[in-house]
Amino acid sequence: MNKKSTFFYAIALLLILVNIYTYVIPYFQKSDINLENVNFEAQINSDDLIASYLSNENKTNTNFNGKIIEVTGNVKEVTFLNNRNTVILYGENKDSGIICDVHPSQIEKLKLLTIHQKIAVKGICKGFLKDVILLNCIIDNQPNE
Repeated sequence: MNKKSTFFYAIALLLILVNIYTYVIPYFQKSDINLENVNFEAQINSDDLIASYLSNENKTNTNFNGKIIEVTGNVKEVTFLNNRNTVILYGENKDSGIICDVHPSQIEKLKLLTIHQKIAVKGICKGFLKDVILLNCIIDNQPNE
């Protein structure tokens, strides 16, 4: 092999390794983190979070996406479908809510929740589709006011 082809293969291999490290490895890392003893980076109520995403999604993603946040709001629905334990918080906007995928350690607290109950949920914000998505949520039945 000549020097040009060796250099080309080295660069190609380097690019493949960088892409694997950047895009493939994160999918296989465990994302089931227990946030119970982790401090949140921001605190907001459900109305303000939904309104912020609806008014300027890009700015709100910059502020919250990938960060641990605590959201205070009222329970709209609790579900136990497809091995996913979820609580949905509602706000003033009837078309959007906050979907909180609850950590498995919180199932007993989740079963005790009632509709319209005010709670605080700490989780990792993953962005906004029609609703705000929070993952690995920890439930506080008595939020600080």
